[in-house]
Amino acid sequence: MGANTKYKSSVFSSLFSDPDVLRELYCALQGVTIPDDVPVTINTLQDVLYLDRVNDISFAIGDKLVILIEHQSTINPNMCLRLLMYITRVYEKILEGDRKIYGTKRIPIPRPEFFVLYNGTAEYPDEQALKLSDMYESSASLGLPDKSRPSLELEVRVININQGRNGGIVKRCRTLAGYSAFVGKVQEYEREKLGREEAIKRAVKYCLEHDILKEFLTENATEVMNMLTTEWNWDDALAVRYEEGREKEREEVARNALAEGATFDFIKKITGLDMETIEGLASNAGK
Repeated sequence: MGANTKYKSSVFSSLFSDPDVLRELYCALQGVTIPDDVPVTINTLQDVLYLDRVNDISFAIGDKLVILIEHQSTINPNMCLRLLMYITRVYEKILEGDRKIYGTKRIPIPRPEFFVLYNGTAEYPDEQALKLSDMYESSASLGLPDKSRPSLELEVRVININQGRNGGIVKRCRTLAGYSAFVGKVQEYEREKLGREEAIKRAVKYCLEHDILKEFLTENATEVMNMLTTEWNWDDALAVRYEEGREKEREEVARNALAEGATFDFIKKITGLDMETIEGLASNAGK
């Protein structure tokens, strides 16, 4: 699948494309109040692709904060690195080639904050922190001590927005509550063994009848169908690609272990591969 040359919005990013809604969302996430006269400015970069995807939402609050928010149905353990790469582009946009960066005077920049809003089907706690430092290689093999405080850190708050989770946050943002309820209905209908398209159709119908995201769904029903189907099918494809990659890694470990003379039982234990697969790898290695 080649890179998208034209960015297409997700339902989530479309819902939260209004500064007033973003103000409400941020206040709900942080449990604070931002005065109405403080401007909220959307600065999402439309041309920064990573695996055919762009950041969902980026916005500034005054000139003090810059907020990056991702919506995910699966947790990406590399999110901190992705957001690190993205925030540098946001700062480049804010500075717009300002050559003062090479001067002797400190340039004030807005403080970054990072969020992932999770509503997948796999179990996940109400909130968890992902840290860039968790990805760092240990320097112990070099005979060096690992620093307790890394020189570069980035922390992402992962918040579970599924129905029944983090009710206080969801209650404080009407749009987030509506989105959570809508996705919850799609998931409910899929559990009833309906196809994805039919599940989305029924969820839209249910929400319209119960005044959930009514205005948005009335104006964008067809687009919602297309966006969700494309977005979720893409997520499924990524999940399959990830599992295929893990399978290849396990097979490579098995081949190396076979070459070292390890027993089949030991290889099964360390790789999780079934005995038939291991026997097949051993047979091919002998050819």
